[in-house]
Amino acid sequence: MDWFTAPGYWLSRLVFQRALAGVYLVAFLAAALQFRALLGERGMLPVPRFVARVPFRRAPSLFHWRYSDRLFAACAWTGCAVSAALLAGVDAYVPLGAAMALWLVPWALYLSIVNVGQTWYGFGWESLLLETGFLAVFLGNDEVAPPVVVLFLLRWLLFRVEFGAGLIKMRGDACWRNLTCLHHHHETQPMPGPLSWFFHHLPGPLHKVEVSANHVTQLMVPFLLFTPQPVATAAAALMVLTQLWLVLSGNFAWLNWITIVLAVPALRLPHDAPSVPDAPLWYEVVVLAVAALLLFLSYHPVVNMLSRRQVMNRSFDPLHLVNSYGAFGSVNRVRHEIVVEGTLDEVPREDGDWRAYEFRGKPGDPRRWPRQFAPYHLRLDWMMWFAALSPGYAGTWFGALVERLLENDPDTLRLLRRSPFPPDRPPRHVRARLFRYRYTTWRELRETGACWERAYVREYLPPTRLSALVREP
Repeated sequence: MDWFTAPGYWLSRLVFQRALAGVYLVAFLAAALQFRALLGERGMLPVPRFVARVPFRRAPSLFHWRYSDRLFAACAWTGCAVSAALLAGVDAYVPLGAAMALWLVPWALYLSIVNVGQTWYGFGWESLLLETGFLAVFLGNDEVAPPVVVLFLLRWLLFRVEFGAGLIKMRGDACWRNLTCLHHHHETQPMPGPLSWFFHHLPGPLHKVEVSANHVTQLMVPFLLFTPQPVATAAAALMVLTQLWLVLSGNFAWLNWITIVLAVPALRLPHDAPSVPDAPLWYEVVVLAVAALLLFLSYHPVVNMLSRRQVMNRSFDPLHLVNSYGAFGSVNRVRHEIVVEGTLDEVPREDGDWRAYEFRGKPGDPRRWPRQFAPYHLRLDWMMWFAALSPGYAGTWFGALVERLLENDPDTLRLLRRSPFPPDRPPRHVRARLFRYRYTTWRELRETGACWERAYVREYLPPTRLSALVREP
């Protein structure tokens, strides 16, 4: 079928596939390096406990068949290896069917991880990576030109990501409608980056221009993805520029990067398309059948997107094939941070020798400037931001974190930037206190060298010792 493929998008497909493989590689690397403390057999939310109470049909995962830390590590590192191979372009040197199977491997492995990841994997970009990765399975390799229907589905996904995010803002916090949200967002976002302090101190009118531009990009430009070229290319390029602006202003794991990757197939990149044979019949049948299934599954995400009660980042099927997206429907006006401290004192005193644990990404020491971690995802740091919003976000795992700190658990300490205690001398007590953080002014920065100023709010967790913690059976 002549209409089935679009040879002019051969280079766009190539760039998309290599970039997606890079995102997969980052995701699997984060899983491999962090899972033991978060999800392992002695983790804060152990996978065996989860699969014992959640049936396979609700959360399909190979870990329902068997779980061990070694098996999880094998899956994560296998995902890294396959992603690296795809990044190097190995799929171009195998038959079409084998290339599809190769792209199916990281999708299946990451689905197995996400579906047992619980709170640690409850972020929208997990489903976004899975939905994008599933579409990549059917995009083909050098044996066929890119299928038109898959290119359309990728644009449809990008449309839902951007338009859904725009709608959730207009329906949510009033500051999006009066253009003032960025007066607060750069200071209160989950994990500021090295330039966030400077973005926060931009003039107020410029913040309003930023919000206005965001509304245009998310509520109007997505419709242009379905127009003829070169308009669709211009729309996708504008989305890429917007996402790069967000990359500079904060640490949002791979959310911005996967959105940029999604925009690539809509770009008509100039090149001389190679001559390839017609797509085989079996491939056309499979692609069209999958496309029909995904369009059918789009019903619930579309209904959610159009509903006044729109919810963000919801999966409507256990395979995460078609999902709803959105971010920052509301923006905090005040930043709170939990400071976790330990002491060697046998009897804890308010004025005792309390030493603070330093996390890798979240604010702690007011003089420590934020670093760039994205697209890498520091899962514990992100959840500490949620825990500061409300103890309800921390109810399932914070007690286990404190317990591991009291044990000087090596896997847990590797998630942190610094522990104030030597490996052979764990703290006798651990406590947590809530502070209000705000960015310093230009004058305060020059005088103190600190980018943050903080004030004590209240006790978050009283001094606790190991014997007082009762582990769940």
